[in-house]
Amino acid sequence: MKILALEHELPHATVEQFQRHAKAEARQVWDLYQEGIIRELYFHADRNDAVVVMECASVSEAQEILSALPFVQNKLITFEIIPLRAYSGFGRLFTED
Repeated sequence: MKILALEHELPHATVEQFQRHAKAEARQVWDLYQEGIIRELYFHADRNDAVVVMECASVSEAQEILSALPFVQNKLITFEIIPLRAYSGFGRLFTED
């Protein structure tokens, strides 16, 4: 299942806290990328929030994986998780009336 995960920085998080956990966060995200769980990774164009495309068996698996990230564990960020499915709208254009 393809998952879109949108990061949201929590209001109390400080630059120093992010710096303290940045290397561990990067290592864990890199490992997830190498495993094929994280397929694509971006920053939102007008802020530093991450946009993550994942491949997971379920929403709960995605939640479990993301909740283990150091930034989440240290209550610096949270994720909005959006399950995706293939677009099926083109089919209705080609059906016979």
